Amino acid sequence: MEITAKMVKDLRDSTGAGMMDCKKALSEANGDIKEAEKILKKMGLAAVAKRADRATENGKVTIKSDKNGAVIVVVSCETDFVARNEEFASLGEKLADIALENKFTEPNDTLKKEVDALISKIKENMTIKSITYIPLKENERVEGYLHMGGVLGVAVKYSADDKSAFDNADVKEFMHSVALHVAAYKPLYLSDKTVDENYKKEQLEIFQAQVAALDKPEKVKEGITMGKLKKLYDEVCLLSQPYLKDTSKSVGTVLSEVVKSTGKKFEIADYWYVEA
Repeated sequence: MEITAKMVKDLRDSTGAGMMDCKKALSEANGDIKEAEKILKKMGLAAVAKRADRATENGKVTIKSDKNGAVIVVVSCETDFVARNEEFASLGEKLADIALENKFTEPNDTLKKEVDALISKIKENMTIKSITYIPLKENERVEGYLHMGGVLGVAVKYSADDKSAFDNADVKEFMHSVALHVAAYKPLYLSDKTVDENYKKEQLEIFQAQVAALDKPEKVKEGITMGKLKKLYDEVCLLSQPYLKDTSKSVGTVLSEVVKSTGKKFEIADYWYVEA
């Protein structure tokens, strides 16, 4: 049977496969469009398997949220060109929608099928690098921020005494500013109360070694050591860091000021910093 240009175009439009692949599939299927689609699917799956071991060092972060939760999805690919591709961005959006609706906390076959479909079309390896699902209570909200189109993403979870706090313009502005702050400062911990004990122990040992040779009383050495630890916390803990928009104040101080000026009691409950 003669394979016409229109047949090739119709198959390409319905599958997104390359022109030569469509022509080959139609020839094998003797012009049967449905059979050709099946052949292309098999060809695509084989291509996915061949590409599975290629390094995926680029990618995109996608953040979605609703009243019940939020999700952060990171999809990686081989090249920066594909990372900026509209179809790749749409894939991230679709995966995030599915994960949010189903409260998925890790990659699974449902999501992988969506990825494999685009791999067979774009001809480049892609993987779901990570999925973070954040459940939300009625009085909690997540503020998301994507830097440079998704090179990195930040999600900050807030908790309020009353959910109406999140409708206040000044509260909204602060919430967004903190997300920008996290992207810029990349804090390691929320506050000095959430610092990992092993990290604290390691840093204390370093500071103690630094002051050990000082010709000073042990009590003074201890004070210097604790001062160094506090200075470190001011650098790595979100609430203690100098606020992005006013470095003369800490994030925690500005938070208190916003609470006082608006009469809306809320706090930063947690945050996530994710790179593609």
